[in-house]
Amino acid sequence: MVEHSSGTNLSYRGDIVGMEGGTSLQDDSKYYDDDGRVKRTGTIWTTCSHIITAVIGSGVLSLAWSIAQMGWVAGPGAMIFFSIITLYTSSFLADCYRCGDTEFGKRNYTFMDAVSNILGGPSVKICGIVQYLNLFGSAIGYNIAAAMSMMEIKKSLCVHTSDGKDACHISGNPYMIAFGVAQLFLSQIPDFHNMWWLSIVAAVMSFFYSTIALALGISKVAENGTVMGSLTGVSVGTVTPAQKVWGVFQGLGNIAFAYSYSFVLLEIQDTIKSPPSEGKAMKIAAKISIAVTTTFYLLCGCMGYAAFGGNAPGNLLAGFGVSKAYWVVDAANAAIVIHLFGAYQVYAQPPICFRRERGSKKMAQNWQRIQS
Repeated sequence: MVEHSSGTNLSYRGDIVGMEGGTSLQDDSKYYDDDGRVKRTGTIWTTCSHIITAVIGSGVLSLAWSIAQMGWVAGPGAMIFFSIITLYTSSFLADCYRCGDTEFGKRNYTFMDAVSNILGGPSVKICGIVQYLNLFGSAIGYNIAAAMSMMEIKKSLCVHTSDGKDACHISGNPYMIAFGVAQLFLSQIPDFHNMWWLSIVAAVMSFFYSTIALALGISKVAENGTVMGSLTGVSVGTVTPAQKVWGVFQGLGNIAFAYSYSFVLLEIQDTIKSPPSEGKAMKIAAKISIAVTTTFYLLCGCMGYAAFGGNAPGNLLAGFGVSKAYWVVDAANAAIVIHLFGAYQVYAQPPICFRRERGSKKMAQNWQRIQS
């Protein structure tokens, strides 16, 4: 808090610059939003890139296996069902960005702000634990997935260089460490407002490797000369009844996880400029993003199942790893790594910002003690 020469007290909080009397430091509203923060510049398209980066992960490559567990009817049906549920819940969450008035109410900058202002009480701690465990787990998963893709590239090059004579045992530890070190630098990005470029690059990469997987699936179907798979998926007899049930539930879990981005929805929405209202823009972006991702999911999952049938691998690219087109698979794995750099940051931003804010408050309190 500092005192202006005119006697008016001004408050500074991060990117917030405003007057206690409620008027903006700048009369021109093109510099500041209604809450005193620097004008948000996000559009429907940057919002779509954030959502697609968060939603389309390397998990898209496991969808062929998931469909194989359920078959041609239940598999695609489950994808469409979860896409509708995701769109429905996204609409509700988008309306939680502002309290009361959907255009001029108090903003909830984060998922936890919404929980605190709308639910309050014990729900804050419970939802906070669930959110950060989910985000923390996703970040660990992305680290492992990126390391595995880098290992596949190294192994592929090793096998083809040695003409298959070398067993090419690759350790993942150096790659996980390298990915973690890179994230230390990327985590210096202040917030979602400043990482739009990374999300766009990551979204493009997700389309790139998904398209490669789709193209390889089509070529495999053409090579087989028939469409593999059945209406009910892996049959009992090939697996035990218990394995069939477990496989179906695991496949449903994979599909449900493939649509998970609710924990960062409000953080993404806080980047959108207005007018139109942030809620309207977010709903449009969610419709576009979910439609695009569902289309890619159906294409990749169904084509992978058509190519391999009940033998669809857990990672679709693994089915083509020893083919003549190994360099195409390597390019897809490289795209996965680049995409996961952005996806990691999308999921890591909320806990990073939380720790940054807590650290800033602690430093401010210590500074006040020193001055007093």
